[in-house]
Amino acid sequence: MLARKPIFPGIIELNFQAGEVLGCNVYLVHDADEWVLIDIGYEETVEDYIEVIRQIDFPLSRCKTLVATHADVDHIQGLAKAKQLLKTTVTSHPNAVRPLEEGDTLVTLAEIEAQNLKMAMPKVKIDHQVNDGDIIKVGELEIEVWHTPGHTDSQLAFRIGDVLLSGDNIYRDGCIGAIDAHHGSDIKAFVKSLERIRDSDVKWLAPSHGPMFKNDSDFMNKTIDRVRGYLKMADFGTLADSWPLMDEWDDEVAEGKLPDGLGVTT
Repeated sequence: MLARKPIFPGIIELNFQAGEVLGCNVYLVHDADEWVLIDIGYEETVEDYIEVIRQIDFPLSRCKTLVATHADVDHIQGLAKAKQLLKTTVTSHPNAVRPLEEGDTLVTLAEIEAQNLKMAMPKVKIDHQVNDGDIIKVGELEIEVWHTPGHTDSQLAFRIGDVLLSGDNIYRDGCIGAIDAHHGSDIKAFVKSLERIRDSDVKWLAPSHGPMFKNDSDFMNKTIDRVRGYLKMADFGTLADSWPLMDEWDDEVAEGKLPDGLGVTT
C-alpha cells in the first residue's frame, strides 16, 4: 500500500496522489472508509484512477457515489465505466441529467466539428440530483453543494470547511472555464458565481484543472472585471448583452465617417 497524500483533511486529489497528471482533477472525499469521487475524467483513465484508489487502501465497495461537477466530456466521459466497475451511483445537478443520460455530444463538447473533434459520450443513468444548499454526507463529513452556473448551467462546486472544490469557475492563473453557448454558458451568472466565491469565507480553492490556490479578493476582482467586460462585445455569439461597437458603426456608416487620417483625398 502507498502512503496517502491528502491536500486537505479528508480530501485526496488523485493526480497529485499518483504523482502525474492523468486528466482533470479528481477529488476523493472520505471519512473513515466511506468515500465519494468528484468527477472521473475520460473513459481511458478510469482504470488508472481506480488503481490509485486501490493502492491507497480504500475499499472499492465503499464508494458512496460518483459526482459530476458538470456535464463536460473531459470531466464525465468515464462515468458509465466507473459506475459499472465500482457498482455505485451517479450524482449530478438536474441540468446535467439529460445530456448525461442521452450522451449528448454537442452539449458535453464531445463533438466540436471545427476542431475535427469527435469523442464517444457513453450514456449514464443519473441516480441522484443535487442543487444549491444540499448536503452530501460521507461518513460524518458534510459536503455542502453550491450551484455556480456560468461556465455551464450545471456547474457545481462543493464546500468542505475552509475548502471549495470550485470546478471550472476559476484557475490559479486567473483563467476561467470556457464560455460557450452550446453547453449552457451565461456571462451574468458567471459573474455572480465568481462574486459568491470571492465574498465567501472560503480560504482555499481546489479547481477542476491545475493547482490549488488561496481565495484572494484582489485576484478574484481582476477576473470578475474581465468577465464582466465580456458583456459588451462586438461579435455575434459571444453571449454578450449589448454590442456598443456596432452601435458606433451604425452612426459612422450613416455619417460617412472614417477615422482621422484615413480616407481618399482628391
